[in-house]
Amino acid sequence: MELAYYSDYAVRLVNSEEPARGKDSLTSVEAVRDLFGANNSSTARRATDADVTRFRSVRARLRAVFEAADQGDETLAVDLLNSLLLEFPVSPQISGHDFRDEDGRPLWHMHLADHPSNPTAGYAAIAAMGLAFHLTEYGVDRLGLCEAAPCRNAYLDTSTNRSRRYCSDRCATRANVAAYRARKRLEADRSGSSGRAAENTQRASASGER
Repeated sequence: MELAYYSDYAVRLVNSEEPARGKDSLTSVEAVRDLFGANNSSTARRATDADVTRFRSVRARLRAVFEAADQGDETLAVDLLNSLLLEFPVSPQISGHDFRDEDGRPLWHMHLADHPSNPTAGYAAIAAMGLAFHLTEYGVDRLGLCEAAPCRNAYLDTSTNRSRRYCSDRCATRANVAAYRARKRLEADRSGSSGRAAENTQRASASGER
C-alpha cells in the first residue's frame, strides 16, 4: 500500500463534519467503523462508544491543520501535525503481501503497521502520518478547504499546477454557477444605473432649455 493512500484517512475523518451546515455524521460506533473502510477491519471491530468522542477530538485537531494551511500559516500547520505525530506514533514496516513481480520477487513497499491501544489511536496515527507524507512531498499549500461556501470540506490538491480550490466537481460547478449569476446581476445593475443616469441627464438638459 502506498504511503500517500494514508492521507485519505485524514480527509475522510475531517469531512465527517460540516460545521457551517451543522452536519455531523460521526455520531455512533458504526460511523467510526465505517471510517476505516475495507482495511483494518479487526481494529474497527474493537471500536466502542468511547471512540466516538475520541475520534471527534482528533478530527478537530486535523481540521486545525487544514485551516492553518488554508490560511497560509505553514509553521502552525506543521506544528499542529507534529503534535499529532508525537502523540500517535506509527510502526513502519516493509511489506510485500502476496504480490510478485515478473521475476517472482515480492513487490516490497512501506506499510504503516497497526498495533494501537485503541481504534482511535490506530486511526489517528495512520491519518497523521499519511498527512505528513503528503505535506512534505507536495507542500503545505496542497492542503486545502473547499472555497464553495458553506462547504469548507478538506481536500488534498494533487493537480499538476496547484489549481484545485474545491473538494469535488459538484462544489466547483456550484461555485461557478454562483459566480456567473453574480456577474449577471452586476451587469444588470450597471446597465440599470447607466440607464437612469442617462435619463437624469436628459431631464436636466430639458429643464435647462426651458
